Amino acid sequence: MDNPARYLLTAALPYANGPLHVGHLTGAYLPADIFARYARLNGHDVLFVCGSDEHGAAVTMRALAEGTTPREIVDKYHAMFVEAFEHLDLSFDIYHRTSSELHHETSQEFFKKLYDSHEFIEKESEQYYDAKNDQFLADRYIVGTCPRCEYEEAYGDQCENCGSTLSPSELINPKSKLTGETPELKSTTHWYLPLDKHEAWLRDFIEKGEFNGEPHHDAQQWKNHVVGQCKSWLENGLAPRAMTRDLDWGVDVPKEVEGSEGKKLYVWLDAPIGYISASKQWAINQGDKDAWKKYWQDDETSMIHFIGKDNIVFHCLIFPAILKAHGEYVLPTDVPANQFLNLEGRKISTSRNWAVWVNEFIQDLPDQTDVLRYYLIKNMPEQRDSEFTWQSFQEANDNELVNNLANFINRVVVLTHKYFDGVVPTPDEDESVIGPDYADEFSFLDAELLRLYDMTYAVHESIMKKDFRAALQRVMDISSMGNQFLQNNEPWKLIKSNEQATANVMYHGLQIIYALGHMMSPFMPGKARELLSKLNIEFDESSDAVLTMMNKMAEGEELIAAGHKIEPAFHLFSRIPDETIKAQVEKLHAGQTASDSEENNDAGKEAAYKSNIEFDTFQKMDLRTATIVAAEKIKRADKLLKLTVDLGTEQRTVVSGIAEHYAPDEVVGKTVTLVVNLAPRKLRGVESQGMILMAENEEGKLYFVSPPEKIGNGLVVS
Repeated sequence: MDNPARYLLTAALPYANGPLHVGHLTGAYLPADIFARYARLNGHDVLFVCGSDEHGAAVTMRALAEGTTPREIVDKYHAMFVEAFEHLDLSFDIYHRTSSELHHETSQEFFKKLYDSHEFIEKESEQYYDAKNDQFLADRYIVGTCPRCEYEEAYGDQCENCGSTLSPSELINPKSKLTGETPELKSTTHWYLPLDKHEAWLRDFIEKGEFNGEPHHDAQQWKNHVVGQCKSWLENGLAPRAMTRDLDWGVDVPKEVEGSEGKKLYVWLDAPIGYISASKQWAINQGDKDAWKKYWQDDETSMIHFIGKDNIVFHCLIFPAILKAHGEYVLPTDVPANQFLNLEGRKISTSRNWAVWVNEFIQDLPDQTDVLRYYLIKNMPEQRDSEFTWQSFQEANDNELVNNLANFINRVVVLTHKYFDGVVPTPDEDESVIGPDYADEFSFLDAELLRLYDMTYAVHESIMKKDFRAALQRVMDISSMGNQFLQNNEPWKLIKSNEQATANVMYHGLQIIYALGHMMSPFMPGKARELLSKLNIEFDESSDAVLTMMNKMAEGEELIAAGHKIEPAFHLFSRIPDETIKAQVEKLHAGQTASDSEENNDAGKEAAYKSNIEFDTFQKMDLRTATIVAAEKIKRADKLLKLTVDLGTEQRTVVSGIAEHYAPDEVVGKTVTLVVNLAPRKLRGVESQGMILMAENEEGKLYFVSPPEKIGNGLVVS
């Protein structure tokens, strides 16, 4: 086994402007938790940190849309994150937040150190300014026509239609998102990190795994898509990147810096420093305020960032450059970024509510959180995009967890109680059973223990390589091996002719269950605790329990001793009823708010069309023009608005999932296209009498499908 090492593990800070979905879990949080749990169980020194990312323009835009304050927005979603992570048994040593006073102080100290060390360059530039609102506009506060594809709602930093990276000055007919006014260019000064200065060493760091001419990490072990994305940026040449913004929400540039008034730290400077401030808060909580330093400032530490692929460049190039410029911090040894998880054949889309929301899953299926962990790990998008479907979720539970894992455990426990009163029987080497084909010098018990050791070591190797899908499969292979062992020996028949041989079978079956309980722990910690508790085994998740167990097996020592009493039979997992799955599928489709066709090819440039329909089918749809005359939020439904629409001859109530995109007062007076002959459906107790047509861009932003002018209500669209 490996010698104990020190790990600093970070999971991407979730952005506090919306709830978590299952794609977030499988992208960063579950892989980080698996590694953290397993490293602790192997005697490694681990600090596992995370926290809410609570600054940036998206938070203020959400607050503006909801008619509230940024503080209320981040408090709301931070609380939701904490609840979700607690229910999913994430083993953070600390979950912090970037709005904390300690984080502000840490970020400001960091900025001041770089400023005093002349690591920044000061540049004056012209930036768009909203005179009506009396403020400079962040990139996301500006929309206009994309110069590449002529999409009319491109942001100041990116066109979400064609994917082009833009600057605000490139937009045609720019408008302020705050007021709708045409902004003016006005001079402003900011501090930039000259990334071009760091390009040479970053290239060696990414491509060779070297830092300052010395080996730093094994570049061959980094994922191909991580290295490829970084090399693409490096090949295009790095440019200075602004580290400050003209904003009213965020971390203030230190007052000691001349010209700091009204300036905030760029969110991608402040956010990763959140890992450091979280570590500092952890140290304070331990009663040793300097305890964080050995994880961040000692070269013996291995720092690993667990993220999704959309954060690769920031964690592999920009944050390392910031740390290098500071000079007192370790650099990451790995950034095992995962790809994306799709849902029922489509990309997850937060805007059209095409997602499995974590907090809603916990509310609807509170007893299935470990099943969710299992299924997401089984389908983890480690090298390529993967998929979640409710049917395969049910099948994984019923066929693998119930029929394989729970069935094996139940059979061993039931038979142990039936034949030996729930007491682990004493084995006898003279009574062999059907086992593996090992060399003659091994007894059957030694041979079985060696096989069990080999299988658990295969789990170990996969986890340490961060191949978590393979590791989970190898855990299930142990269970499959146990089932086969029972089937080969048939103790329910053997007991009639040879009680001692039956005792040998049950004895070894219990050794397998003991090992399963430990090796399950990083993946399904709640069920592992439940299993080991039923075996009356003390299990300390912060100890080196797996290391101890594997050393015992390597030495041929038993794991659970003869004479040990176990609890009666129990069902570790149960089948999920068809009705439960059907309800979740219906909920998913009921919450969908836009057309079923979604842009869904790798380049993000072409639409994925639905299959053809007959003209008569289309003719059955009754589409009419209408005007929204009233709107209000629905209580306890963050995504839904209750709308009153005027069809000319009548008014109807329509429930629409657009609350994350539009405030009620923004939609009143909008002319829309309404499907008037859609069967009524109750959503959160409100009957919806139709559906408003919406269009969605690649990133999930919704737009009304409206007539070009007010042409009257109730007109047929054909």
